[in-house]
Amino acid sequence: MTLKQKLNNNQLTIGSWIMMGNSMSVEVMALAGFEWLVVDIEHTPIDMETVQTLIIAIQANDIKALVRVSKNEEVVIKKVLDMGADGIIVPMVSSKEDAEQAVNYAKYPPVGKRGVGLYRSTKFGTKFEEYKKWVDEELVIIAQIEHIDAVNNIDDILQVEGIDGTIIGPYDLSGSMGYPGEFERADVKEAVQKVLDNCKAHNIPSGFHVVDTNPENLNQKIAQGCTFLAYGIDYFFMRDAAIDGMQKVKRF
Repeated sequence: MTLKQKLNNNQLTIGSWIMMGNSMSVEVMALAGFEWLVVDIEHTPIDMETVQTLIIAIQANDIKALVRVSKNEEVVIKKVLDMGADGIIVPMVSSKEDAEQAVNYAKYPPVGKRGVGLYRSTKFGTKFEEYKKWVDEELVIIAQIEHIDAVNNIDDILQVEGIDGTIIGPYDLSGSMGYPGEFERADVKEAVQKVLDNCKAHNIPSGFHVVDTNPENLNQKIAQGCTFLAYGIDYFFMRDAAIDGMQKVKRF
């Protein structure tokens, strides 16, 4: 079953986040059994040439390659999709208009307004018709909900045709409320729950980025009904294992 099919069926799917621009990081993360990996170009210095290398490395490990683009902007979305990304995560989708814009930039006419580039996604122009069909049937577009305006507009966002799911960015969401990183505040929890409730009502996958590596926190989000879950960050797994190992060594 493809990622798109799982999203359409609102089935649980777990991936992770790539923030180190090195294909070996992808190869190591692939050993864990993630279904998809997100190349983050919003908060990293990863350049476009490296994005392409990472997409190829992810797909070579039979994992879906998503890109969290730098912004909801035509050129960057077009470029990563022409490189062959399986989908995009679009940051700061805070309104119906933002969601419609993301779909327009990702989909070809008559659905959207994406220009045609005969690059890697189309097998360098030899498979354009096949790719055009794939875009209609398998391309994944995830709206990142990370501002209180998005929470207030969530019902409108979820009704935009072409949005396959959502993912909550907890740091920016809490920050937009004036409390960055304070996830346990009642009003922040209420905002998150509003998104989850609306996703359930619309039968749209609700997602969350559990940035720490504690599996109990991931299981908590599964229990809350989240089905599109990002677990950890590549260097968080390395960081936490190194810290834990050295702490154990020092106790000998």
